[in-house]
Amino acid sequence: MVGMNLTAKSFVLAPALVLVYAVISLLDGLDGTHGPGLAWTAGHLAFLAALALFVPLVVELARRAPYRRTGLAIAAFALVGVAAGAAQFVIDVVVGFAAADRAGMGVLFDQIQAVPGVEPVVYTIVPTFFYAGLAVLVILQATAGRVGWWSPALVVVGVAVVAVNRDLLLLSAVLNIVGLAPLGRRPEPARPAAESRVAAL
Repeated sequence: MVGMNLTAKSFVLAPALVLVYAVISLLDGLDGTHGPGLAWTAGHLAFLAALALFVPLVVELARRAPYRRTGLAIAAFALVGVAAGAAQFVIDVVVGFAAADRAGMGVLFDQIQAVPGVEPVVYTIVPTFFYAGLAVLVILQATAGRVGWWSPALVVVGVAVVAVNRDLLLLSAVLNIVGLAPLGRRPEPARPAAESRVAAL
């Protein structure tokens, strides 16, 4: 029962913690630099908590998917992205503790990213698997008639805006909260596509 409640709440808590990270990051950058320090660490820990909550969320969306094998494959794809994102933020936290200032952080980041494979796997390519997989899983819920099409639309826009500009993460988090929150309720039985179209009129 506790696990089920946590899964339901994750549809709001996970993007809400991303919002917390975005706000802390914004405040941390008011002096022109990000990290190291309390704000850097707190923000990154909030995002790591968000990623942890996205795991049961993704699994639940896969369980509800109208095509179970497809849902599971997309969930696995998304969870690889979650793992890569988590690795990135763990590295960021460790670097924040190890460096005395932002210049020192830059040196450490350069050393880490110089390791072959680290940049695409941890920073640039693989983490995007999570966002793409999440968007597709929410789209599948709409195709099954379990949520209106506005929900995946908001999630897709939320993913797109942060892909264009990371400074828009706060907006992305708000869009994801609104888009994902309805999916945290007990799912209704899937409706036929024709019935869904009639209900939408």
